[in-house]
Amino acid sequence: MFEINVLSKEDVSKALKMNQVIDVVESVYKSKSEGMTDVWPTVFYEFDPGKADLDIKSGYLKSKKLFGHKTVTWFGSNVEKNLPTLIGMIVVFNAETGMPIGITDAAYITGMRTGAAGALGAKYLARKTSEDLLIVGAGNQSAFQIASALTVLPNIKKVQVAALDISEAESFVADIPNRLQDEFEINAEGVIFRAVENLELAVKESHIIITVTPSRKPIIKKDWVQKGTHISCIGADMKGKQEIESEIMSSALIFVDDMEHCKDVGEIEIPLKQGVISEKNVIGEIGDLILNKVTGRTNDDQITIFDATGMALLDIATAEVALQLAEKNKLGSKSKL
Repeated sequence: MFEINVLSKEDVSKALKMNQVIDVVESVYKSKSEGMTDVWPTVFYEFDPGKADLDIKSGYLKSKKLFGHKTVTWFGSNVEKNLPTLIGMIVVFNAETGMPIGITDAAYITGMRTGAAGALGAKYLARKTSEDLLIVGAGNQSAFQIASALTVLPNIKKVQVAALDISEAESFVADIPNRLQDEFEINAEGVIFRAVENLELAVKESHIIITVTPSRKPIIKKDWVQKGTHISCIGADMKGKQEIESEIMSSALIFVDDMEHCKDVGEIEIPLKQGVISEKNVIGEIGDLILNKVTGRTNDDQITIFDATGMALLDIATAEVALQLAEKNKLGSKSKL
């Protein structure tokens, strides 16, 4: 019999700070580039196609001597039952003994590490003078993207938010300053937040674009994207999803978080299948760039793209930090197994 800590979403949100998660995500990218990680095959099962499914992602962090998995379920009919449609948990194990270290809720950690990924793409690929950020999507994940971007990009002066329904963008923008302060302890005073009425104009004005939608047809057109723009593509994480026109890829510097996964379900999936780009167009993984194994932007006219589908490695490493901080701050509940 042994004891483990179990963290709720509330426990996780109290334990983690955005700058900590950004550091964790960056360290995982580096470890992956150094060959110190294994990403294991994803298990996906549909109980009822289009209505209920299961997704299990797992991996091994050799340098941290950790392995684990994130199990997420989506049941659309839960809305009628007054239950969350998306439910998940992360389980972390010691890779030397096989003993479980702890269990955490997956929702908040997924939001934090995904936000960190989008911002790190911009940190290493956007022009250093970038001031205008466009977030395409006004869902819950967009708040994490803004929080992480403001953490690593101190020059940001304007944040525009686009949604299919302008009222959704307006509601999001009205709430985001308070949410940044209350949830992330980020004072956004001096930053202009604006809902987008004309997406084409917003794209043309923006230095950095982060896409966070479930779209299956391109939202951003090639003709709109100006020289020097950086795009972090976050929403494409399943076959058939696509947020930007394939032709944007053909003249851009492309980086990915995990090459095999991105080829299968990322933003580069469809452009590769269309023959618009080949694997040779992908310069490398983001960890290679961070460690200076490959070259990123070399001038202010280049268009850069970071395709991030997400990896369980990020969830496992972030969950471990959450568990450590929770132990220190006496958060969570103990359970005997």
